Amino acid sequence: MKKAVMISGAPAPLGPYSQAILSNDTMYVSGQIPLSPHTGELEIATIEEATHRILKNIESLLAEEGMTLDNIVKCSIFVTDLGQFSAMNAVYGSYFKEMPPARETVQVSRLPMDVPIEISCIAVR
Repeated sequence: MKKAVMISGAPAPLGPYSQAILSNDTMYVSGQIPLSPHTGELEIATIEEATHRILKNIESLLAEEGMTLDNIVKCSIFVTDLGQFSAMNAVYGSYFKEMPPARETVQVSRLPMDVPIEISCIAVR
């Protein structure tokens, strides 16, 4: 079974993909950028602000299927400047206190809409 998860509480896709896909008890969340679903504006004044916005968007997607951040087993983080790793990591860590998911953080040359960070994840019920 495969179900597209599309909600108004997370940014609409910028291309031909779903916000998330639920397959059996596993949710695959597409890369989220720091785009406010309410205003359509980017929230990128700081890497901290951008990281908060992305994780709030992910929380909204997970909540649609009765999940929380605690259900995340794997995150992939893409940043355009690893020099901002500590600031991003401090915010990220504030969302995952008990058992943080497995993850990697990779520096890339460019992201959609020239944002500084994108995060995707996999969550399991």
